[in-house]
Amino acid sequence: MNSSFLLLGGYGLLGFLYLVVVPLLLYYWMNKRWYNMGKYERLAIYGMVFLFFPGLILFAPFLNLRLDGQGEV
Repeated sequence: MNSSFLLLGGYGLLGFLYLVVVPLLLYYWMNKRWYNMGKYERLAIYGMVFLFFPGLILFAPFLNLRLDGQGEV
């Protein structure tokens, strides 16, 4: 009985990390470093976006991370 709760808690923790923590860190990283990334860093970030896509989709409707544009014309 105790080991099943431990197993469910482990799965819950991994799910929370996969769907919440890492996607929010990726959003933060991309927002701060978008114009300063090197090619290998950008490749790594794109790979992580592919890997953590379900969590990124969960937060996409709630975050507005538009890049700075030219301003109003």
